[in-house]
Amino acid sequence: MSNRNAECLSQQQAKHISRSVREIEAVDFFNLLTGPELLEMTDSLLPEHRERLYPPTLALSMFMGQVLEEDGSCQKAVDSWAAQRAAEGLSVQSVNTGAYCKARERLPVTMVSTLARHTAQLLSERAQEGWRWRGRCVKLVDGTGILMPDTAANQACYPQPSSQAAGVGSPLARLVGVICLSTGALLDAAMGPHAGKGTSELGLLRKLVSAFSPGDVMLADAFYCNYFLIAALQGMGVDVLFAQHGARNTDFRRGEKLGTRDHRVSWPKPTAQPEWMSRADYAALPEELTLREVKVGKKVHYLALPPQGLQIRGGTAVSAALARGTGPAGNQNDIADGRTQLQHPADERKRSLGALPRL
Repeated sequence: MSNRNAECLSQQQAKHISRSVREIEAVDFFNLLTGPELLEMTDSLLPEHRERLYPPTLALSMFMGQVLEEDGSCQKAVDSWAAQRAAEGLSVQSVNTGAYCKARERLPVTMVSTLARHTAQLLSERAQEGWRWRGRCVKLVDGTGILMPDTAANQACYPQPSSQAAGVGSPLARLVGVICLSTGALLDAAMGPHAGKGTSELGLLRKLVSAFSPGDVMLADAFYCNYFLIAALQGMGVDVLFAQHGARNTDFRRGEKLGTRDHRVSWPKPTAQPEWMSRADYAALPEELTLREVKVGKKVHYLALPPQGLQIRGGTAVSAALARGTGPAGNQNDIADGRTQLQHPADERKRSLGALPRL
């Protein structure tokens, strides 16, 4: 598929998704949460509560509908639910937003996050075979910064940047997510302060390793091209694909030549033990990693993929599991064909980098 046709298809899919989202109402979420697939888990997560105007399951359903509404106000959420009840011939008690807002505040964060992870996993598991790469689940990792409401509590948890004067800045948080590229489902996410010890994107990602399973392929940008991360994922049976980090140099005259601008390389274990890693875990790491490094166009990527290899557009790649491969990357099936099916902001950022294959 040409880039132009792929772009047109992406735009059409985005418009279709946008239209579908606008048609979703709170009752649809309520029916889903109380349906056969989620009812048992929903009930197990419910907090102790009295019978109120907005019980937890209803409050969560309305909240999800509110997030998707273009209006996005609490009044719109309450009015929409009242209209739904009236359409079904049920009584409408009050359209005051106070009770709904209090019910929303009482929702346990663990209930929301657990249901989000569970439904995302269900979506990922049911992805059509054609949406996967050679039957394997590809998971994108990406991070971003988000501004928080300027409250005292947020300033304490997510301090504003030191470059901003007190009283004129906003709390800033860092967010890292793991996304299923077949479905676009957010499988898991971690959030922390934008600055400080253990709050880097790599630090947050270490909290999300449970989102990966043996046989998965992780796709990320050059920031994640890290010895300790690759070693940990290899130990879990997870293969990886990264753009080359700017601090690394490539010399295709070295290593085991596999083809034009295509070779195996070895990365020695860093001599410095990270502060966050125990001495035993550091000692258990391999003394070196064997990776496959491939260049396509003007950029380099690091790959850790199965022996069949991978075709990359527009860069060089290094791979840990590709180290087992022998064929030139340019002759392999392209992992890129499925990427145009996914529509989310992280995807657009990846495309702008131009350094990763378009999954």
